[in-house]
Amino acid sequence: MQHLRDLPAETPDGHRLELHANSGLFADIAAARDSGVQGVGLYRSELHFFLRDRFPGEEEQTTLYTRVLRIMEPYPVVLRTLDIGGDKPLPYFPIIEQNPFLGWRGIRISLDQPDLFKTQLRAMLRAGIAYPNLSILLPMISSVSELSEALELLRGAQTELQEEGMAIPTPRVGIMVEVPSAVYQIDALIQMVDFASIGSNDLTQYLLAVDRNNDRVAKLYDSLHPAVLKAIQQVIERVQAAGRPVSVCGEMAGDPAAALLLMAMGVDSLSMNLGGLLKIKWMIRSIPYAEARTLLAEAMTLNNTAAIRDRVNAFLDQRGLGGPLRIGK
Repeated sequence: MQHLRDLPAETPDGHRLELHANSGLFADIAAARDSGVQGVGLYRSELHFFLRDRFPGEEEQTTLYTRVLRIMEPYPVVLRTLDIGGDKPLPYFPIIEQNPFLGWRGIRISLDQPDLFKTQLRAMLRAGIAYPNLSILLPMISSVSELSEALELLRGAQTELQEEGMAIPTPRVGIMVEVPSAVYQIDALIQMVDFASIGSNDLTQYLLAVDRNNDRVAKLYDSLHPAVLKAIQQVIERVQAAGRPVSVCGEMAGDPAAALLLMAMGVDSLSMNLGGLLKIKWMIRSIPYAEARTLLAEAMTLNNTAAIRDRVNAFLDQRGLGGPLRIGK
């Protein structure tokens, strides 16, 4: 499939979307640059925090983010602010909770530790001085007040740097939609930012009340659940109605059955691990958008997760794509 590397992710009838990479280490960035992706849709900044025995300082982070932006220039890079907690505790910042997935994680930690958050924001903004391909993504937003507080800290960091004599451009800022409250407040939230990124892993987990790391209930975790699909479709429609782009990151983007439905919903971009990127591009280039839309309409009438997955897999099988794409769970 290497011959697809430099070809666009465009359906036979002319519908195009962008394919981006999820990344977090320099090796991933270099591989992404050489794979034909059109940007980094999710840069997990916390991975570099895990490689250290302390929180990295502003200079260290600035050097790191500058290198990432430089490698990917001119393609966009979405730097997600620190997303720890839940199943991602830092060894030097332990968080002991009975229910960590509903506890102190993501933006909640950043807002409760404003000095730590401001250091990271300053570093990201400084990296963006020379590289305008910077976007900043705020994880785990669950309310308008949280987003307002985060944006105020970002503006404060920008003002500080400008007062220090730095010409700081205003970056694109987005939110991750990964909790149900963000789905239902998306009309208000999207007016405050430039784009939205749907975090399918956590959104599925929270909508279905399923800990996917718990073997007893993991079989209930499936992003093709009708409720998950309806929530994602609603977000895509509302974000685009507001004139903003919307992406999906997480395992859904790299699952051919799910990616086909997301394409049919009209998502602007998919961000995934590099391993599945060329297969997803091959699928997109093989299936007319009009046919995908017809399939989506049929799938959205089904009320059973297994039935939806079976129907999409059968559709792909009929077109000779099922086997090569290794569909299914």
